[in-house]
Amino acid sequence: MDLIGTILWPLKWVVELLLVGWHQLFEAIGMDPAAGITWVLSIVGLVVVVRAALIPIFVRQIKNQRRMLEVAPQLKKIQEKYKGKKDQFSREAMSRETMELYKKTGTNPLSSCLPLLIQMPIFFALFSVLNDAQHSKAGVGPLNDTLAEQFGSAKLFGIAPLHDSFASQWTLMTSGEPYVAAVMWIAGIMVVLMTASQFFTQLQIVSKNMSPETKASPMFRQQRVLLYLLPLVFAFSGVAFPLGVMFYWLTSNIWTMVQQFIVIRNMPTPGSEAAKAREARLARKGKLEAKDGDIIVVEEPKRTTTQRQQPMSKDRAKKQAKPGDAGS
Repeated sequence: MDLIGTILWPLKWVVELLLVGWHQLFEAIGMDPAAGITWVLSIVGLVVVVRAALIPIFVRQIKNQRRMLEVAPQLKKIQEKYKGKKDQFSREAMSRETMELYKKTGTNPLSSCLPLLIQMPIFFALFSVLNDAQHSKAGVGPLNDTLAEQFGSAKLFGIAPLHDSFASQWTLMTSGEPYVAAVMWIAGIMVVLMTASQFFTQLQIVSKNMSPETKASPMFRQQRVLLYLLPLVFAFSGVAFPLGVMFYWLTSNIWTMVQQFIVIRNMPTPGSEAAKAREARLARKGKLEAKDGDIIVVEEPKRTTTQRQQPMSKDRAKKQAKPGDAGS
């Protein structure tokens, strides 16, 4: 076993445990254990559990990114202070002031990247387990030879093998050999959905969750490029993915899209369009947002009700005024 295999072994074992656990659950409620839909639902359940477990890491990443945005103006001042100074003394002073700022504000430029680095081995283990299982290759743990063979021969709707891909069926079709059109149709629809979900996720960030300062920086141009580049990557690479792996990617994309929507709505970047929309929603509900993010409820003043006076005649008014006149 190589170094990468050794590192991924415990992660793959946990992934197999979750996949087999969901499969046994669906089998227990009466679903056909060899059916493609049973394995597809097991993949969906696996992704949901893994992504739910990563929510704390994702929230930490968002908070770290927000802290970096808050200190960005101060970092810019330090950079402008030493702009054009290339001597060693100036570089050391700039580095020292930058580190002091990070220490004072409790920020770290690498902390926002750490959650992504933690997630990469987990997602790689997910992909590896699904890819091996679809080729009837036993795993390192609960996914034994029998289950791997069952997974490898499973067909969605009884006609589309989960181990097949759009590219493999296209090759058969163009060479004049028998092919399964259902695989191409299902794969084509999923590629469109994967591309659309990835595009919408990036669009939410670019259009709603960037401050004016960020939009004026080179980072915004990079995000604009990713807005169109990442969906194209899914569109071209997706045709080579087996159907089972595509269900994993599609479920993960949809989770990311919904999660991003919730975060942008409730934890937007300060100064962004999403932040202004949130402030407007809070204002309509009689709430204010403090600088630390706490919500302050503003109670409306109670309306005092005035008792309506009944109209009276002149004679009655004179009678009521007499006792007062007498006492004066």
